[in-house]
Amino acid sequence: MAGHSKWATTKHKKAVIDAKRGKLFAKLIKNIEVAARTGGPDPDGNPTLYDAIQKAKKQSVPNDNIDRAVKRGGGLDGGAVDYTTIMYEGYGPNGVALLIECLTDNKNRAAMEVRTAMTRNGGTMADPGSVSYMFHRKGVIIVPEQQEGGPTTEDDVLMAVLDAGAEEVNDLGGSFEVVCEAGDLVAVRTALQEAGLDYDSADASFVPSVNVEVDADGAGKVVKLIDALEDCDDVQNVYANFDAPDEVMAEL
Repeated sequence: MAGHSKWATTKHKKAVIDAKRGKLFAKLIKNIEVAARTGGPDPDGNPTLYDAIQKAKKQSVPNDNIDRAVKRGGGLDGGAVDYTTIMYEGYGPNGVALLIECLTDNKNRAAMEVRTAMTRNGGTMADPGSVSYMFHRKGVIIVPEQQEGGPTTEDDVLMAVLDAGAEEVNDLGGSFEVVCEAGDLVAVRTALQEAGLDYDSADASFVPSVNVEVDADGAGKVVKLIDALEDCDDVQNVYANFDAPDEVMAEL
């Protein structure tokens, strides 16, 4: 899981300082719309929507934007959105495996954008199933070290989530990553809340079971490809199975 943790650190810090905040907002809003459409517009009865709203609030998405997204997704404003989830598979530089998750209302556009980003940045598309077997669906919760009552420790987080189904807690440097089965995500998130611990995000994610070691040059190329994919309007998440030295990831 070490490689996943390093990439989780990079992704988390990138999100916090993302200069393309408008594009980030759009992705978060789309998540809310889809969650409301799938499970209903009441966050108290729809854990996926609850987490999508919390994640948007953590990124300072205005409440009015969130409320409108919930209404659009739930069909409360007279019209409902209709997004399709598509998962593309591929390989990046150095044979790094990639899962590219899209939410789109135009499959042809999404396919063209992903293929273009891949071919222009050293990636190749792969057949369905040729990459996905290297990843497992997991719940991933990011807990900041600095809490309202003061700093927390890895042991504090572990004690809070152990009985709720958490499998491991990883120190990401400034935050902690809690990994659990996807079906235990709500229980683990609730356990954190009951322990008085705030969290930055709680998502069902794809965690690699096998990591590919890359050097500084390889890591730079992979991150450049992931950046290009994330710039695509229809791409929601990119999952990769690369591992690089700590100092390289720190620079990235």
